[in-house]
Amino acid sequence: MASSSVISFQTSNLRSAFLGERSAICVPSIPVTRVGLVRKVIECKESRIGKQPIQVPSNVTITLEGQDLKVKGPLGELALTYPREVKLDREDGGILRVRKAVETRRANQMHGLFRTLTDNMVVGVSKGFEKRLQLIGVGYRAMLEGKDLVLSLGFSHPVRMAIPEGIQVKVEENTRIVVSGYDKSAIGQFAASIRKWRPPEPYKGKGVKYADEVVRRKEGKAGKKK
Repeated sequence: MASSSVISFQTSNLRSAFLGERSAICVPSIPVTRVGLVRKVIECKESRIGKQPIQVPSNVTITLEGQDLKVKGPLGELALTYPREVKLDREDGGILRVRKAVETRRANQMHGLFRTLTDNMVVGVSKGFEKRLQLIGVGYRAMLEGKDLVLSLGFSHPVRMAIPEGIQVKVEENTRIVVSGYDKSAIGQFAASIRKWRPPEPYKGKGVKYADEVVRRKEGKAGKKK
């Protein structure tokens, strides 16, 4: 009984010492503060291209219905549907501005893209675009047969390509091709499809290349030195 009373007395002293109940020990109380997170709204920077205004010529008609845009000019008519992240505003003096409807990363990406597409539409229906290609190689030539472009590019048979609607093709000196029209994307796509039949090779430069394209040349293998 005596041993059990000693153990209980020591245990009670340890508990009182740990909890600071003894007069020789002072346990300071530290106030606990609740930490809160402050959410800040970070605005995306406005695109340098997207914030530029678009000047509409007097011979171009703009029709805007919601997110659908129609542009009509002397060379043709084009249409474009905007995503919900961007919107188009019309201002006085025939000026268009593409603005962001929301502050998101996708809206920042779409801002400059759709400003460029809108400007290409306005310029296309009023002035038009063109892409020039050049054929380099012995026997390489091009000619027009009706609504087809016929290319001789060293294959066993000539390459015949149908010219899409809204695109005009002109051949100069049998080795220069001019693709023109009012839809810049369609012009670029058709010019790329011509070039892919025989891309320029880096050793002699033979093939179909853009007029302003720079082909990086490689040095051929040298023969054995005697």
